[in-house]
Amino acid sequence: MALILASSSKIRSALLTAAGVPFAIQTAEVEETAIKEKWQAEKRDNSQLALTLAEAKAQAVADHYPDDLVLGCDSTVMTEEGALLSKPVSRQDAADHLRLLAGKSHILTSAVAIIEKGKTVFRHHDSATLTMRAFSDSFLSHYLDQEWPEIGYCVGGYRLEGLGIQLFEAIQGDHFTIMGLPLLPLLAYLRKASIVEA
Repeated sequence: MALILASSSKIRSALLTAAGVPFAIQTAEVEETAIKEKWQAEKRDNSQLALTLAEAKAQAVADHYPDDLVLGCDSTVMTEEGALLSKPVSRQDAADHLRLLAGKSHILTSAVAIIEKGKTVFRHHDSATLTMRAFSDSFLSHYLDQEWPEIGYCVGGYRLEGLGIQLFEAIQGDHFTIMGLPLLPLLAYLRKASIVEA
């Protein structure tokens, strides 16, 4: 039995590799926009949305790998006002997202789900609160010069492992959750499933 990561995220791959987890990658094709729109229309709890998306991604890949464990992951960003942000589709979109978040706190939720033989056998989500500083237009321009288009893959428009750390004045929460992968609970399950040594 192998572990399949249903994600093309470089940071999630890097975190699993650094932790010594053996895995293969198979990108999931999921219509995230439709799931998010339905979620918001039903006014459901936004903290659970990342989990729903993670499970959908795992299931999309698990259909093709019935004998393996498939790991789906997702992260969501919700503003103080309750707006849900998506990955920026352009440099201007990234600038708009960052201006919206500047000087305020937002909630980042990351989730993982593992599917085995068509059933969800593990699910976990965790949230962190991040407070952006009121940065200048000059800094924002410099930041986007350095970070675009790479941050187009990041919900919220930032990577803490890079220049994005300079956007913040306070962070409360687990480092791995903020990076997009609640790693410690995941590793505990992978030990139980004999994917890594106990």
